[in-house]
Amino acid sequence: MRKIDLKNVVWKEGKYYVAQCLNVDISSFGKTKKEALAALDEALRLYFEDTKVPKVVKIEKPELVKASICSV
Repeated sequence: MRKIDLKNVVWKEGKYYVAQCLNVDISSFGKTKKEALAALDEALRLYFEDTKVPKVVKIEKPELVKASICSV
């Protein structure tokens, strides 16, 4: 079994926490951060289950950047 290091982000959205992997386009949610991360872990395991050579984008130093837009 090969170890893959991934970077994940978690935030609260309404009543739930959302966990998203920054390396691949996979996300999940839960009532707590722990639940959201466990659900994401399961989703990632299923995603990589049948992949011999995973396509993972390397994320070096993610930075949260605030942005503002005006809606019309």
